[in-house]
Amino acid sequence: MNRTLLDECFRVAGRTTWYVGIGEIQRDLDQFLEYYNLRRSHQGYRLAGRTPAQALQETLGITELPPLMTAVEGEEVPSAA
Repeated sequence: MNRTLLDECFRVAGRTTWYVGIGEIQRDLDQFLEYYNLRRSHQGYRLAGRTPAQALQETLGITELPPLMTAVEGEEVPSAA
């Protein structure tokens, strides 16, 4: 497992959440990945304080990203903004 994912998501959420099923783990993983890629600034020299989504948009010259997840029947895909 990726150390950032383990340290910033599951070691934190695991202190407050008792996971009963895979769906609950997936929910927290999806929320973390949305935060990590769309809202959290990164300090690496390539990103220079931008989010990965901002860097991708600038590189590809696009204004809107496609959805990160596809909807499961009966669920809505969360907004990327």
